[in-house]
Amino acid sequence: MNVLKNFEALFVVTLGLACAANYVLDTEPALQPTTASASAMAPVTLAYAVPNDTQVIVVSAKRLTAEQKRQSLQEERKAASQTTSRI
Repeated sequence: MNVLKNFEALFVVTLGLACAANYVLDTEPALQPTTASASAMAPVTLAYAVPNDTQVIVVSAKRLTAEQKRQSLQEERKAASQTTSRI
């Protein structure tokens, strides 16, 4: 039991150090981008790798009416109660 408490304390300390290091490294002024005038900035083009064979799924179905939803739920509950009663 004592070993588990030690592991928990070690985990909490490690997590705290990781968060603190992340905060320090993110706020370090040398790594922050500098501002430049709009005329001095070069245009940046971003390219995204998109596969040509991207699959698209189209579902065409009518929405259920309130009555149909109620019936469907009743049937599901009836089926679920029958399977649980067999156990």
